[in-house]
Amino acid sequence: MALISTSPLPIFIGYDPRERAATNVLIDSLYQHSSVPLAITPLVTPQLEAQGLFWRERDPKQSTAFSFTRFLVPHLMGYEGWALFMDCDMLCRADVKALWDLRDDRYGAMCVQHEHVPGETVKFLGEVQSAYPKKNWSSLMLLNCSRCIKLTPDYVNTASGLALHRFHWLEGDDEIGAVDAGWNHLVDVQAAPTAPTLEGGPRLLHWTLGGPWFREQRTMGGLLAAEWFGARDDAMKLWD
Repeated sequence: MALISTSPLPIFIGYDPRERAATNVLIDSLYQHSSVPLAITPLVTPQLEAQGLFWRERDPKQSTAFSFTRFLVPHLMGYEGWALFMDCDMLCRADVKALWDLRDDRYGAMCVQHEHVPGETVKFLGEVQSAYPKKNWSSLMLLNCSRCIKLTPDYVNTASGLALHRFHWLEGDDEIGAVDAGWNHLVDVQAAPTAPTLEGGPRLLHWTLGGPWFREQRTMGGLLAAEWFGARDDAMKLWD
């Protein structure tokens, strides 16, 4: 009888102290919908600095604390197996195992390949909005860690932001596999979804411009903001 792997699905989440609420709600939404055990690790910059893995000075164009720490995931995995990275400003609405099952060893990385050219120059909390090819591709990545050996701590700390976010650490674009767009729906960038998840609606919402956990953006996404607050209330509910 063949053995079935029971290893938890490794998920790394970009962590920014200004988005603690977003991180906690995302983690709860992942657990609530998952059919398999998950091993979730927030990438907390001071912890990575204390380990000697991250020493990069903050870039003026860097909008979050995890803009570059995400690229340490293959190193943290010992360059073995697959791992999933996602930004913290997301909400999961479906079983993440369905995303995990899309892994394809033909590729070094897989992601939703948006064609997003931002029209705004500023996003949440006055942070600079940068436009570049492959914008938002690195916000959700399935990483085939043995194929990401160029992502050493030295490379992550010295390569340009564009080289990192445009996947220059792979041999070419043919090593980037495509994931269905429903796994990284850009709230208030793409058309608002009309179908529920079970009928083809987005499985993962992404507030890339700023989300309802920021006071001045409480209504970002309209009904989707209300959905986020509902998920927050469920996550923080006291047991009666």
